[in-house]
Amino acid sequence: MAKTTEMRLVDLMVLKQDISNVLLYLGKSGNFQFQSSLGDKSEAAADSAEAAMYKRLEQARSFLAVDDSGVSILDANLPTEADFAAAENFLQSLSDLTSRDTEARDNLKRSEEAYGEAASFSNLKQSFSELDHLSFLNLRVGKINPGVLEELKFAVGSRAIIVPLGDDKTRILAASSKRGRFALDTELGRYGFVPMEIPKDFKGIPDDVLDSLKKQKEDAIKSVDELSRERANFVESHKEKLLKFLASFSLASQLKETESLLESTQLVYRLTGWVPDKDCMEMMRQLDALTQDRISIRQYKPEEVPGVLAGHEKVPVKLSHGKFVSAFQRMIFSYGSPLYGTIDPTPFVAVFFTILFGIMFGDAGQGLVFLLLGILMAKKVVKLGGWNKFAPIFIGIGTASMIMGLLTGEFFANEKILEPFERFVTGLFGTPRDQILPMMPQSNPESIKRMFMFFGFSIAVGFVINSTGIIINVANKFLQRQWGKAIFGKSGLAGAIFFWYVVVLAIRVAAFKHSPQLYDWLVIGTALFFSAFGEPFIRLVDGERPVIENGLFAMVIEAVVELLETVITYLSNSISFLRVGAFALAHAVLGFIILTMSEMVGGAGGFAVTILGNSIVVVLEGMIVAIQAIRLQYYEFFSKFFNETGREFMPYKFEYNSGNKI
Repeated sequence: MAKTTEMRLVDLMVLKQDISNVLLYLGKSGNFQFQSSLGDKSEAAADSAEAAMYKRLEQARSFLAVDDSGVSILDANLPTEADFAAAENFLQSLSDLTSRDTEARDNLKRSEEAYGEAASFSNLKQSFSELDHLSFLNLRVGKINPGVLEELKFAVGSRAIIVPLGDDKTRILAASSKRGRFALDTELGRYGFVPMEIPKDFKGIPDDVLDSLKKQKEDAIKSVDELSRERANFVESHKEKLLKFLASFSLASQLKETESLLESTQLVYRLTGWVPDKDCMEMMRQLDALTQDRISIRQYKPEEVPGVLAGHEKVPVKLSHGKFVSAFQRMIFSYGSPLYGTIDPTPFVAVFFTILFGIMFGDAGQGLVFLLLGILMAKKVVKLGGWNKFAPIFIGIGTASMIMGLLTGEFFANEKILEPFERFVTGLFGTPRDQILPMMPQSNPESIKRMFMFFGFSIAVGFVINSTGIIINVANKFLQRQWGKAIFGKSGLAGAIFFWYVVVLAIRVAAFKHSPQLYDWLVIGTALFFSAFGEPFIRLVDGERPVIENGLFAMVIEAVVELLETVITYLSNSISFLRVGAFALAHAVLGFIILTMSEMVGGAGGFAVTILGNSIVVVLEGMIVAIQAIRLQYYEFFSKFFNETGREFMPYKFEYNSGNKI
């Protein structure tokens, strides 16, 4: 069984003249984690020339709407004086375009507002003073958010009339009786009404003035469109240069930030961090070459580090795998990091998750969809952002689902397409059958017996997963020299013996009609005793005193609770895997429903039902099955050995537009 990657603590003493090259190497290699956090970004780094230039370039990128998602910082170089000058020239050439664009858009906004306001009152031909002085009428004219207009109308009800002015409804005329003016003003205030001053003799907007304002608006739109085309041409001719500048100055600003936070004297910087042991010699060779041997390097094993020995510091944990297994690492770290020097559970998770998904989602056609999607994601034909790194998982679960689908005879919920294959395979071993493993429940005794056997198989899978978790826990405790915890307790050897013996006894009783004997109860009772009373035995073996920490009575109460918890936990952990069989049966029933409905509709409609039904199953049931597989990993498998978490290896590295992890 693989263990976590072996680490070394490296202490570097670097001259000031070499610090940039050293940090550049460490950040690009992404294989060095600082021993402790360097703290928050310093003011000196924020005010550096590199950071200021990067900020200006980022503003330019935002103005030009240039997509920078493909920028790679790993191939960038630190900017030279010539790069500073070239970047400044680029920004100067953009400055005129920026100012003209801003002016044109401001002009367009003013033109639109003027025209909109004029159009709103173009049909008001009666003198406003004549209306306002009516003894029975109270008028209010002003601006309002069109989104609340209907709510305002409902709020005032029959107490007032609300008349929208203009097509955009951003201005209104509100009328009420003189007695209702206070209630109207209250409601208008609630909905953000802004009164407008209307000249007393105002009688509307002349048509020639309205036409003039409309022409001004159209000219402003034309000007903005011309500048948009000019900006597009500028982007086309300067995009590559801008992206190159962004990568270079982003790299430089991050490096300056790190440099400002390092422990240093006037001439020497000190860097201390963790490095995988297998990369240590190569790193030292590269650093010697970069600095022309002007560097001091010391390395320590974890057991030589005082903080690790005292238990104050945890050694970072790095997991090293191939493409398929490494895709499951995030599932591990989302729950917690294994302790350094313990068994790496990722290969087991990869196997268990794939098998569980395949059992619960058995369909050759639907599995083929996952397989093809995974291949396209791996080839970058389909780009789903951060999800592309999980392409091996899609390939794995797709293959497992296809294998299970071949056994159950399902292909896109159709049990007839694979019948020739199923009959050929079953015919090799006896009487040909339409399915190798029929899953659809039926009323005959054979089907019921087969269903119970499948549920038994589900529990057997759970037994393997639970047992693997216990073995990992016991092995981890022995590796950590925690002998007491390895032997006693519900997840130690005592609990394992209880669990395994009860399962073996149940099989003997069910399959061989065995009657439990006295020695059976003695083995179970002894295992339960050392599991329930594990704490005092753990303290005794590990040399902790006092052995009975909180008194005899408290120990007995704790033991009784632990005994009940041990029995209930192992029982629930086993029964929980019945859901695997239940979901497999549910999948078969869904397939039967889709097939039946498509046959009932027939023709093109039946084909549409098949496509729609399978799409729903692939998306929704695929998500549900994935969640259930993860849940079984978390609560039944991880809970056996994840009783203490470690520290994930988070190397210092440069990441464009997202800062670096230090």
